[in-house]
Amino acid sequence: MPRDADAKPIRVADRSGADALVAHVMSTMQALAGILAEESGHVRAGRLREGLAASERKTALSGAYLQGLEAAKANAIALARFAPQGVETLKAAHRQFMLEVETNQAVLATARSVSEGLIKTLAEEIGRSRSATIYGAPSLAPSPYGRGARSGPLVLSRNL
Repeated sequence: MPRDADAKPIRVADRSGADALVAHVMSTMQALAGILAEESGHVRAGRLREGLAASERKTALSGAYLQGLEAAKANAIALARFAPQGVETLKAAHRQFMLEVETNQAVLATARSVSEGLIKTLAEEIGRSRSATIYGAPSLAPSPYGRGARSGPLVLSRNL
């Protein structure tokens, strides 16, 4: 049931169409949940490269999932008429999926916070080692740009 941006909106007219739409949204949601769980596992273990390797597939599945939800919203009355049990199953699965998304977002936010903290600490250490000391107290070297400490560039290697 994937569709292009130019395709006509999906219209559910019978039970088989309703079941197919629900099945498509469920399968897309399950595939996306699997990618999110894998990504969270890799990031938790510190394997960032492996965790972010499926970003293109995750983006494609996210788009397909949102399109499926839009189609389900547009056909809400027909789905309620032809597949009420499927709608309830979809709602329950969507609630569980939202919990998985929140967990993934928390893992990514934690990794980002840790990374920012490491970079900030590293920059402070580099800055501290470059400041001159006079009679045991740190002093600021004159800067060619006016005020403040003279600092060198911070180099980040993405190969680590």
